Amino acid sequence: MARVVLLAGGNTGDVKRTLQSAQQLVNDRVGAVLRCSHRYESEPWGFSGARFSNQALEVSTDLAPEEVLDAVQRIECELGRNRAAETLEKARTGAAYVSRPIDIDILFYDDAVIRSERLTVPHPRLAEREFALVPLCEIMRGRRHPVSGLTVAQMLDALRAQSSEQPCGK
Repeated sequence: MARVVLLAGGNTGDVKRTLQSAQQLVNDRVGAVLRCSHRYESEPWGFSGARFSNQALEVSTDLAPEEVLDAVQRIECELGRNRAAETLEKARTGAAYVSRPIDIDILFYDDAVIRSERLTVPHPRLAEREFALVPLCEIMRGRRHPVSGLTVAQMLDALRAQSSEQPCGK
């Protein structure tokens, strides 16, 4: 059994209900949800839009990493995510990200380091994203990043220290 850590989030529709449904579907299709954080709200990252609600999940799974990816992408689709519409919106606005009802990212898969065409684990921008580190810190603050060796708490502290050094308006 592997331990996979997911971050589920969204900012359109009934996000609370969508996250509850996502957690149940992950439990049914990916593996037993062992721990989950509270939901945390944050501003969108990389674009303007409604606030996001995010939640970290630790899951015990028999699935291989790409099977987990396939399963969570099917769950996203069932819960209303439309990647084709998102692509059109990104092209129209020039934004790298857009609003969506659900997004499920794989943050960790055991201590594996995976770099394939479809999947990069640990998540490549984890250390840059407070909205991911805060809920993750709640359930596994001492978890070490398999590449940097930093704990989740250390990554969050470093990010917050870096943010406080930024001049106002930057």
